[in-house]
Parts: sequence; C-alpha cells; structure tokens
Amino acid sequence: MPIVPDEKDWTWVLSRPCTQCGFDASTVTPSTVPGSVENMLPRWRAVLRRPDATERPDDSTWSALEYACHVRDVFNLFDRRLNLMLTDDNARFQNWDQDKTALESDYANADPAVVSAELTAEGQQVAASFARVQESQWDRTGLRSNGSEFTVLTLAQYFLHDVVHHLADVDG
Repeated sequence: MPIVPDEKDWTWVLSRPCTQCGFDASTVTPSTVPGSVENMLPRWRAVLRRPDATERPDDSTWSALEYACHVRDVFNLFDRRLNLMLTDDNARFQNWDQDKTALESDYANADPAVVSAELTAEGQQVAASFARVQESQWDRTGLRSNGSEFTVLTLAQYFLHDVVHHLADVDG
C-alpha cells in the first residue's frame, strides 16, 4: 500500500527547533555536517540489520528500510545540489518527488544489506563534499523549484535535519 505523500514545507526548521526530533538548525554549519553524517552511518547500518527493518509499523508509515532508501537518495541529491551551488551562480534545483522515487525505486522490496552499503557510500560522499566547503562559500545561493531559496549554510542545515529526523523516525 502506498504511503500518503508528505506535502509539508519543512523549511521552517531553519528558523526554529524541530519539536518532533529535537534538531536545532542554528547549531549546524557546512563544516559540522561531515562529522554528523559520519557519526550517523553506523546507526543507520544497525537499523538495517534489525529483523523487522522491512516491516511497516502501520499502513501510513514507511519501514526502516524505506526510510534508509530515502536517506541514501537524500545523500545523493544534496551532494548534487551542494556541488551545483558551489559551481553555478544562483543555482536552480530540479523538483524531486520523493514519493514517486520511493515507488519507482521499489524501496519496500530493496535488500537491506545492499541499501546499507549504498547509504554508507553516499553518506561518505556527501560528507566529503561538505568537508570541502570554504567559509567564504557559505552564502552562495540556490533556488528550489517551489521558490525556496537556500544558501550553502541553510542547505546544510535543511539537509542535516532530514537525516537526523528520519533516524529518529526509525529509533536509530
């Protein structure tokens, strides 16, 4: 059964802490992202080793495996967006329909061991990209297709919230 798409605009997490996961964007800079991502990777791998990783807790919530697939793809997407912002003035991001991707990529039937390896590789890649960001680049801008404007700093904050929030979603 498909999950009802989440159509909330989560950019509010840039201005106040997330009451659901406790994330506070004001504590994040591009230079803190690499260590944060690297520290979460073992927790994601542990989640994927759980015997119930493929089971949805209810009909309206992704399984831990599906969340991990999403996070793997978030790592890849934000790596591409970050690099676009660093190379193109006023970068523009194409729309990404995460729910369509989940269905087309068949997240629910993925192999947890394969996803674990892919998530680790994508996480290490995005961490390395953020590690290369110079403080002088933090104000470079990008525009999402819905009109939301990001700087490299706010992109780092928004990105890290997604990963932290989903780790909390799966009790990682």
